[in-house]
Amino acid sequence: MNPLVSVIMGSTSDLPVLEKALAFFDEMEIPFEMNALSAHRTPELVEEFAKNAQKRGIKVIIAAAGMAAHLPGVIAAMTPIPVIGIPVKSGNDGMDALFSIVQMPPGIPVATVGINNSLNAAILAAQILAVGDPSIAKQVVNYKENLKKKIAKANEELKEVHYKFKTN
Repeated sequence: MNPLVSVIMGSTSDLPVLEKALAFFDEMEIPFEMNALSAHRTPELVEEFAKNAQKRGIKVIIAAAGMAAHLPGVIAAMTPIPVIGIPVKSGNDGMDALFSIVQMPPGIPVATVGINNSLNAAILAAQILAVGDPSIAKQVVNYKENLKKKIAKANEELKEVHYKFKTN
């Protein structure tokens, strides 16, 4: 089984943030790999990874980083593969990481999800893959249909919540 998605974290301390994404890929049966690489501590390894990812069959890269959060942008600068950045909450409630990832210069786009929102990164990666893979497209459609069902169920349950001035 060859990975389609590469999940990169700046440090293994980011792993808890990524757990929802990793579980989503397992649920969707999308092969992935995960590695720790640092734009600041291992720049040569980041360059080697980014330049070889396409040759290895990687279709989407998810890169999670906190603080200065250069990892997604550095990877995006060296590969034609779509990169999704996950800002990790650290100092400044993650706003520093968010701004570092979202404010890329022209020509080096990084799709960016909310702070610590690895699930949305995984869903976006699946949607990118779905463009060329009907089986993944079907999985994504089913996932979104189940989201609708959860909301419908929640509204049914809310009908049982009673307050004196509640009108529905």
